[in-house]
Amino acid sequence: MIYTYEECKQKYKTDYELRKKLQSGDLVRIDRGLYSDEVIESELAVVGKKYPNAVFTMNSAFYYHELTDVIPQYFYLITDKDATKIKDSAVVQFFDNCDSLELGQITMNRNGTDIRIFNRERLLIELIRNKNKLPFDYYKEIISSYRRLIWEMDVQAVQDYAIKLPKTRLVMNTLQMEVF
Repeated sequence: MIYTYEECKQKYKTDYELRKKLQSGDLVRIDRGLYSDEVIESELAVVGKKYPNAVFTMNSAFYYHELTDVIPQYFYLITDKDATKIKDSAVVQFFDNCDSLELGQITMNRNGTDIRIFNRERLLIELIRNKNKLPFDYYKEIISSYRRLIWEMDVQAVQDYAIKLPKTRLVMNTLQMEVF
């Protein structure tokens, strides 16, 4: 399990006890402020613990929701517009208004790790809003996946998200032309 420095401090009470656990090998330092009682932790678990207020979006979320088989090279996270810039080379950060950050956010268990991620309905809106930033073939692959899943989706939620988020007209037109 991964622990933050604060969680370790609560568990071991003092820095001395924490250092003893590190020296004995019972605890392993993974990254700055992150520790684990297991030797191997997935990078997904580390990123999820390191950035607890971020939400997985775009390429990462498309892959985790099995809308594409393209494994993303980076972790795509979205944070509040006032959040500090993430300086991790493995992370691509997007900024969003804090009011809309909670729209469509769910918790998904991926490889034994709980991560914050957008649901499929919100991801469809994000896909359309950012379609000019994606390769055309990649965009078409994901749209095709959505066409297959259309009967499982909450269409009303998609329309509600489209109204509450920027680029409403573009999103609604694209939904009518390419998805529904």
